[in-house]
Amino acid sequence: MSQQQAVITIDGPGGAGKGTISLAVAHRLGWNYLDSGALYRVLGLAASRKQISFDNEAGLAAEAAVLAVSFGADDPLLGVRVYLDKDEVTDEIRTEQAGTAASRVAALPAVRTALLQRQRDFDAPPGVVADGRDMGTTVFPDAPLKIFLTASAEERARRRYKQLIKKGDGANIRALQEEIEERDRRDSERSASPLRPADDALELDTTEMSIEEVVEKVMALAQASQFVR
Repeated sequence: MSQQQAVITIDGPGGAGKGTISLAVAHRLGWNYLDSGALYRVLGLAASRKQISFDNEAGLAAEAAVLAVSFGADDPLLGVRVYLDKDEVTDEIRTEQAGTAASRVAALPAVRTALLQRQRDFDAPPGVVADGRDMGTTVFPDAPLKIFLTASAEERARRRYKQLIKKGDGANIRALQEEIEERDRRDSERSASPLRPADDALELDTTEMSIEEVVEKVMALAQASQFVR
């Protein structure tokens, strides 16, 4: 990979705002957007539909290699539309159950290897904003701008609770926080590409920041970089 590639990686734990911020920045720059988490969520859904056990690493890796996932038109507010075998699964993969499944399959080295090139293929002109947990450490290690978003577990649970209530879904904020903390533990302790900031990543705590403030901060960092005009 070229050292001059136009890539911004935005990593961090679930609920830190990676997806919202990454999509907004991609639109502001007119760049491609990679929601790497969606790939793992779709794989988890495909595995469930085909009754592939989450303990079957070889079977999951084989499914990842032929995963019929595609992305439709995106919108800064609505996000990217996601399809599995031409069936729209955008809402289905945003559930807590799908997030847990994604975290489980993402812990498997063979699965991560199978999806690595598919993620790197998003690096196309004019550039890509990549959202995930190992974008800056593994997928795009030469990216000229790497950001690691964080927020307290309490704040991330509160954000998720508000999202679910707005959708009309029931939610327990304490249970959400426990799930978030468990997912953090699993993602940080996995042997394959554990969740951590890249050595040269800029860490940004969003606990006390609004979406607009975070977007403006990231845009300022991007525009201060030599590869963004």
